[in-house]
Amino acid sequence: MTSKANGIKDKLMAGKKVLGSWCSIPSTGLVEIIAHSGLDFIVLDAEHGPLGMETAQDMARVAEGCGLVPLVRVPTNEDHVILRALDIGAHGVHIPHVATSGDAQRAVKYSKYHPLGERGYSPFTRAGSYGLRAPTHAEEANKNTMVVVHIEGVEGIRNLKDIVKVKGLDVVFIGPYDLSQSLGKPGQTKDEEVVRLVRSSAKLIQDAGLVYGSFAGDKEYFDILCESGARYLTYMLDTTIVLNAYRDIIKDLRRRAL
Repeated sequence: MTSKANGIKDKLMAGKKVLGSWCSIPSTGLVEIIAHSGLDFIVLDAEHGPLGMETAQDMARVAEGCGLVPLVRVPTNEDHVILRALDIGAHGVHIPHVATSGDAQRAVKYSKYHPLGERGYSPFTRAGSYGLRAPTHAEEANKNTMVVVHIEGVEGIRNLKDIVKVKGLDVVFIGPYDLSQSLGKPGQTKDEEVVRLVRSSAKLIQDAGLVYGSFAGDKEYFDILCESGARYLTYMLDTTIVLNAYRDIIKDLRRRAL
């Protein structure tokens, strides 16, 4: 739950790297399987996938039970959307398409309780142990909840110097796929211009004393992220990993059968 210690936040504060993946298939069983892989965290994708909050709550519950830190990628930077994701017990939120310092300020305001923000207060949710931690819930949640903002376009890159000055951000996450699209090169994450902007943004984020995070769709790009100093690392997503595993196995089986 959000009010409990956040293992990956503690690791990041200690200067360590953390490794996660994305889950867009609404399945508690799949979360349990993924947890056995040894990942540090899972991002439950409520932006691009069909995931609803009821199922996300069950998935977060299973993740915690297996020692996997659950976060939720919300579809929009709105107070009621962020509120629901945190109240179900997510340890943090990924907030998409942050393009200005104002966007980043709103992300923090919606994710934190007074005096750090204006998150709607109810300790009677899963995040607050249904009222059992009411006296300490707000303070603990402010300490442990992670705010991860996504910089996914040219405007966000242009305003990055102002965005990293916003207090309360834990991770500034560069989204390479949306960035490639905003440059008119959708999906070309290894394009020279895209990589150059990722590297320069990574340096700016780290120079500001913040954690730089990003997504790798393959091992080669994962190496690029590591070389640029990423400590909040996400690799692939459930659908692609399952598809690739099945394709490789079936290809081999067909070769053996012919």
